[in-house]
Amino acid sequence: MNLNKALDKAYEGKSLKELADAPVDALAGVSEADAKALLAAFNVKTVRDLANLKYVKWAQAIVTLADTEQ
Repeated sequence: MNLNKALDKAYEGKSLKELADAPVDALAGVSEADAKALLAAFNVKTVRDLANLKYVKWAQAIVTLADTEQ
């Protein structure tokens, strides 16, 4: 899987484990200011923290269920 378009250039070619533990600004489109805001608001420091954030999980569940709702 090529994740390069989802990553900052400095993180291209890193292993998935390295990416999971990378700072959130390793993600393309997430600035250092965004990373600071995520840290201040939710104590999110890494990509793993962001993925495990309960609000992200809740939002994903709502969208998944909404897409299957009749």
